[in-house]
Amino acid sequence: MKRIIVSGGGTGGHIFPALSIANALKRLDKEVEILFVGAEGKMEMEKVPEAGFPIEGLPVRGLQRKLTLRNVKVLVNLWKSLRKAKKIIRRFRPDVVVGVGGYASGPIGRTAVKAGIPLVLQEQNSYAGVTNRLLAKKAVKICVAYEGMERFFSPEKIVFTGNPVRKDLLEAGKLREEGIEYYGLVPQKRTVLVTGGSLGAGMMNQAVRKNLEVIAGWKDVQVLWQCGSYYYEKLKAELADFLPENVKLTAFLKRMDLAYACADVVVARAGAGTISELCLLAKATILIPSPNVAEDHQTKNALALVNKQAAVMLKDSEAADKLIPALSELLDHPEQLKLLSENIAGLAMPDSDTKIAREILNLIGNK
Repeated sequence: MKRIIVSGGGTGGHIFPALSIANALKRLDKEVEILFVGAEGKMEMEKVPEAGFPIEGLPVRGLQRKLTLRNVKVLVNLWKSLRKAKKIIRRFRPDVVVGVGGYASGPIGRTAVKAGIPLVLQEQNSYAGVTNRLLAKKAVKICVAYEGMERFFSPEKIVFTGNPVRKDLLEAGKLREEGIEYYGLVPQKRTVLVTGGSLGAGMMNQAVRKNLEVIAGWKDVQVLWQCGSYYYEKLKAELADFLPENVKLTAFLKRMDLAYACADVVVARAGAGTISELCLLAKATILIPSPNVAEDHQTKNALALVNKQAAVMLKDSEAADKLIPALSELLDHPEQLKLLSENIAGLAMPDSDTKIAREILNLIGNK
């Protein structure tokens, strides 16, 4: 029986790739036994069991960037997490440990290496996360999605696999008709999808709201505007008397595959998972990186596309003034939209989850 621990989480950007890799391992070898290790109180403790996998939680938390007494508790929790990680390793006896980034990857990865168990890392971003950088020297394989990762990791350990994407998105290109009906859009109009994630993005919302009169004048264009749960009720009330017919305001995109299927242009944040999805679906895109992420990694993700003429990027601080002019420019030049679509499609890496799973299973076969 092959046993594998998959560790990490904290955000959907870590959890989804982890689940995707686990499902790929099960497809390749039905007998493999998988245990997740996450951080107590984080979303993986709910999402992983929902997906049908067991999970153990560690009391690990991230250090505060400024001097504070809370860091004393963080260090105590790290010590407790290392002790618990040791118990998990002893009891489960994994053949390989996989770290996808996030707090929980640290203690379990370090403990695995000390026990002589091979460690595989998966780095989703173009700027490597702190946990993966700390573990990299002891890892045997590091699966990456961007070129130039040699500045963080030893070249001989790097495997270029891309980032796993949700399987339901693979059919999105064929679902435009269904998506138009689902979201109540007009089939004859081109669609701009604006999405700042499930909670929303303040500056992106401001950019749309500030320019509703301009958008109302777009005769052959409609906007599917996902403002996020945090902003929805307030915006809905404020715009009760003035929301153009060609704008659909929603808190959530319950069917992301159908939302993508409708879209001729996408305006989105620059998380690694989002970018991988946009590449796979060949969507002309304006990226507005979140400024509220570690080491500004979303800007670095976006620039990796901009440098290949595969996306347009705007800073969050300039979105309110520049987003609608940038969209108008693209919509007025179909040849530019086509170029962006072709170039972003060239960066797609399908079957990333299977490639990563094969790397993991090959290690067990070679032990």
